[in-house]
Amino acid sequence: MSDVLTHRAPETVSAPYILADAASMVGRSVRLSRRNIEVLLVSLMLPVILMLMFVYLFGGAIDTGTAYVSYVVPGVLVLCAGFGSASTAISVSQDMHNGIMDRFRSMDVSGAAVLSGHVVASVIRNAASTVLVFGIAFLIGFRSNADLLGWIAAAGILLLFILAISWLAALVGVLARSPEAANGFTFFLMFLPYASSAFVPIDTMPSWLQGFSAHQPVTPVIESVRGLLAGTTVGSAPWVALAWSAGSLLVSVLLSAVAFRRRTS
Repeated sequence: MSDVLTHRAPETVSAPYILADAASMVGRSVRLSRRNIEVLLVSLMLPVILMLMFVYLFGGAIDTGTAYVSYVVPGVLVLCAGFGSASTAISVSQDMHNGIMDRFRSMDVSGAAVLSGHVVASVIRNAASTVLVFGIAFLIGFRSNADLLGWIAAAGILLLFILAISWLAALVGVLARSPEAANGFTFFLMFLPYASSAFVPIDTMPSWLQGFSAHQPVTPVIESVRGLLAGTTVGSAPWVALAWSAGSLLVSVLLSAVAFRRRTS
C-alpha cells in the first residue's frame, strides 16, 4: 500500500491528501484485479466468447439489414459492462465486510477515495475488454464508416455509461449485506441488454415488450454507438443516452456517499 496512506490528524485532510488517497485506492484496486486471475480472464474473454457465439451461432438466423457482427458489437460491449459491474459490486461488498474499512478509517482515508478506486479499476477492465472486442470484431468482418469525430462520440457515450453502471454497482456493494447478495442484485443490470436492441431489432419482439425495450436505459446507448460507428443518422438517441447515464451517475455517486457514511459510522 502506498506510503501516502499513513495516519494523519483529521485537520490535515485537504484536497491534495484526498487526491493522493484516491490515486492510492485506484492502484490498490487495479493490483487486486490483476491478481484475481479468474475475474481478469472473465473480464477479457467473456466479451469475445459472447460475440463469437452470437455471430456464428445465431447471426445467420437474424436479419438486421447489415452484417450481424457490426450490429451486435455495441450490444456485446454494453452487456459485458453489466457483467463487469457484478465484479465491482462484489469487491466493494468484500471491503465492507472484511475489516479493511476500519483500517482505512484509522488512516482518515475517505469513502469517496475507496469507492473511486473500485470504479476506476472497473472502467480500466472494461476499456481493455472493449479494445479486445473491437480487435476480434475487425478480424471477423466488422467495418465502420465513422470518421474520427464519430469514433470519439461513440467512445464518450460508452465510457459515460460504463462509469455510471460502475458507480451503481459500487452503491449496490455498499448496501448489500454480503458479497453473494451484491452479486445477486446486479442480475437486473445484466438482464437489461437482452431486452433491448442489442441482439435483435426491437420491432421483431412481441408488442407487449417493444415499449419497454425502446425506452429502457441501455437501448439509446446501444443505438447511439451503433449509429455513430456505422456513420448513419442517430437522431436524439445520443442525448437520451447521455441523460440516462449522467442522471444515473449523479444519483449513484450521491447515494453511495450517504450509504457509505451510514454503514461506517
